[in-house]
Amino acid sequence: MNLEEMGKFKDISLLILISLAEEDKHGYAIMEDLKNNFSIELGAGTLYGAISRLEKNNLIKPVITEDRKIPYTITEEGKRLLSFQLEHINKIISTGKSRLRLT
Repeated sequence: MNLEEMGKFKDISLLILISLAEEDKHGYAIMEDLKNNFSIELGAGTLYGAISRLEKNNLIKPVITEDRKIPYTITEEGKRLLSFQLEHINKIISTGKSRLRLT
């Protein structure tokens, strides 16, 4: 499984995984986290479409609660994928900085 399989949701999926790596969150808390930390405002349909795909691919799962708001948690598979993706992004950044002679 890789984020390419998420289609148009791949960038949003990566940000959701980053958000959930900190702590379990429900949908609105994820939207606020993305807005506050990445200046990205998502509509509910976009967010829950990405959440659905992440859940379907066992990268996140709902937390059992009696609360009306369903929190999600990142799975071990989600953590492995996130780690891999972040390493890949770091390599891209490092190469770009090197070629611009910023490092």
